[in-house]
Amino acid sequence: MYPEELVAPMKEELTTVGFDELLSSEDVDAAITPESGTVLVMVNSVCGCAAANARPAAIMSSKHNKTPNRFTTVFAGVDRDAVEQARKYMLPYPPSSPSIALFKDGKLVHFIERHHIEGRPAEMIAENLTAAFDEFC
Repeated sequence: MYPEELVAPMKEELTTVGFDELLSSEDVDAAITPESGTVLVMVNSVCGCAAANARPAAIMSSKHNKTPNRFTTVFAGVDRDAVEQARKYMLPYPPSSPSIALFKDGKLVHFIERHHIEGRPAEMIAENLTAAFDEFC
């Protein structure tokens, strides 16, 4: 587990622009339901590719003209129960931090794994997300 004071700025980078923190398995279950419409779940992380690529891409995508009903985040290594529950919804994909999932009516419809984040510019990842928003939102 990472100390809260270490990850607070990394969490705030998303929450200050409207992402809801999912802190428990119950929060995740309440967010991803057949009635929830479209929900983006960003699995946040302390790694450099989260800072340089994933978080900026998620923020850029949130400004697109067509977006999910809700933007949410869980933090790997901190919100353990929430992350474990979110990853159950992300199966068959293996655990990946950072990663970004898009759900529609409780079903996973788009997923960006860590290996699609590492080494790619935030703009490219944001384009991938906005194309998914155009298709599913």
